[in-house]
Amino acid sequence: MWTFTHPRRLALSLVQLESVISERTAELQKLSQRLLKVQDEERRKLARDLHDSTGQTLAALRISVSFLAEKCKQDPSILAISSEVAGLADQAIEEIRTMSYLLHPPLLDEVGFACAAEWYVNGFAKRSGIRVRVNLATGCERLPMAIETALFRVLQESLTNVLRHSGASQVSVCFQNQPERVILEIRDFGSGIPAEQLARLRGGAQTGVGLAGMRERLHELNGQLEIESDGHGTNVRATVPHLAVARLVQAEDCRPAVTPSACAGAYA
Repeated sequence: MWTFTHPRRLALSLVQLESVISERTAELQKLSQRLLKVQDEERRKLARDLHDSTGQTLAALRISVSFLAEKCKQDPSILAISSEVAGLADQAIEEIRTMSYLLHPPLLDEVGFACAAEWYVNGFAKRSGIRVRVNLATGCERLPMAIETALFRVLQESLTNVLRHSGASQVSVCFQNQPERVILEIRDFGSGIPAEQLARLRGGAQTGVGLAGMRERLHELNGQLEIESDGHGTNVRATVPHLAVARLVQAEDCRPAVTPSACAGAYA
């Protein structure tokens, strides 16, 4: 048996449904942003533990092996084994240090985004063999940590995508601190993203975890993530308005400006 629903009641139900959907969407966004913050804290803790605990244990092992080698100079076979163990210990120390810094580079906390980004880009170029042109604003004041962390994660994820998908041999990274906003751009000169996939990415559908994370980080800062691509490559642009910078500065202690000389000292 058919029942008739009055149009006014139906409209009211639709309004209520839209309100519930809006509330649930906002709750999901807050949860996603909270998960990203927890992830950052876990990365920071894991990086510190790897460096301070596992790294120090391996360093002690390396010293002990060197001491053993000094005592076994008269026995070539034992000396050869100790040299091999020392080499493995050195390799493990280097891998632990790299892993720790990739999880959360100390430079990001100590001297800011520009210096941490330059360090990361240099390491990326060595590991991947991809040439990287860098233009970073290093003479400006520190940004709030939430913004610096968001920009650094965008840089990491973008370069990871370049390595995995673009087939590019050259990338450019540009960071600008303009009067009204800060902009980070990563452009590769690879094969580009197919038009249909690009449309889905722009529409927010079927996106990977990394891209979704970048969007959520910037959304919390009232920022924007833009993706442009054609047959000549892909450009990822992250923009954060200075209104978000000012809002976060009020919640943080003021920090001194980072000068190019400070960055140079950090790499020494």
